[in-house]
Amino acid sequence: MNVEDILASLVAFPSVVGTPNGEIVSWIRSYCAAHGAEVSVFAGPEGDRANLFATIGPREARGYILSGHMDVVPAGEAEWLSDPFALRRDGTRFYGRGTSDMKGFLACALAAVPRLAAMKLKYPVHLAFSYDEEAGARGVPHLIAKLPELCETPRGAIIGEPSGMQAVRGHKGKAAARVEIIGRSGHSSRPELGLNAVHAMAEVVTGAVTYGETLAAGPGHPDFEPSFSTLQFGTITGGQAVNIVPDRCCAEIELRAVPGLSAAQLLEPVKAKAFALREGGFDVIWQDLSAYPGLSLAEDSALAGLLVALTGRQTRAAVSYGTEAGLFQETGIDAIICGPGDIARAHRPNEYIEADELAACQKMIEDLGVQLAA
Repeated sequence: MNVEDILASLVAFPSVVGTPNGEIVSWIRSYCAAHGAEVSVFAGPEGDRANLFATIGPREARGYILSGHMDVVPAGEAEWLSDPFALRRDGTRFYGRGTSDMKGFLACALAAVPRLAAMKLKYPVHLAFSYDEEAGARGVPHLIAKLPELCETPRGAIIGEPSGMQAVRGHKGKAAARVEIIGRSGHSSRPELGLNAVHAMAEVVTGAVTYGETLAAGPGHPDFEPSFSTLQFGTITGGQAVNIVPDRCCAEIELRAVPGLSAAQLLEPVKAKAFALREGGFDVIWQDLSAYPGLSLAEDSALAGLLVALTGRQTRAAVSYGTEAGLFQETGIDAIICGPGDIARAHRPNEYIEADELAACQKMIEDLGVQLAA
């Protein structure tokens, strides 16, 4: 199968984040096994989703990981001009959900498997394909925990998020949480007899926004836009009707931190502000939704040098979006981002990837194999 055929097969699986992914995992496992790769599949704690790890070459040697996620964001936008889960080619463009983010990279890695298998690699190439990355990298920590059982410590990990095939050495970390405030309902004509959860949440939000503005003072990092850590509320819901004192209000907050700072720790003042409402009779539930660390790889690292050699382009210091790369680096494995496509096309209707981007990515992976076989 060529890369277009593989991409068509992958796009056809509606592997939307937070849903079962058994079908796409089974297809990839069968494909890899048919070409002689050693394949392991590990179900996550959800039970209906799994990570996949495949090795081409000797497990006992130190090789490289090609990392990507199998899930995609939903595709319910009315602006789609064709079925988002049926690959459509128009000239040099391939349209479909996940083509850029990031089934294009998965297709390139899989298309390279037959050639890699024929090279008699001295050092292995590992495929590490995860689930629910779009929910805050929830699947890959379970895969990373299994690595000591699966292979020797890799020399590095290439995370194939869309970067225009320019390797990227840094991104911010992130933490997201849901806070729910529970008060007491009542008739709006006697608000003093209830506990208004919406009003209480307004205090939390106002305080958090003010706190978030102080993050602009640093610490910062000039490679990022903006150069400092940021905070925002993304959703807020509460109340039943205008004449009922609302007894519940729920909000979701995220914080993105520059490398070297913990996003989860930076959220602690907001958490404390919310829990302080208990003194006024409210109940407060705080749920951590996701967290991953930032990435910061030195420009003179061996992995950065390898990607310069493979792509023919200098590395980029940082991007604004987050990836699974920081989680690999946190465990002592150097990581870098490099993949086909453009993040500006991701999470949008009529997402697409260019044919030459796929070709460049497949060539990069096969050239890596040439080096590992020498």
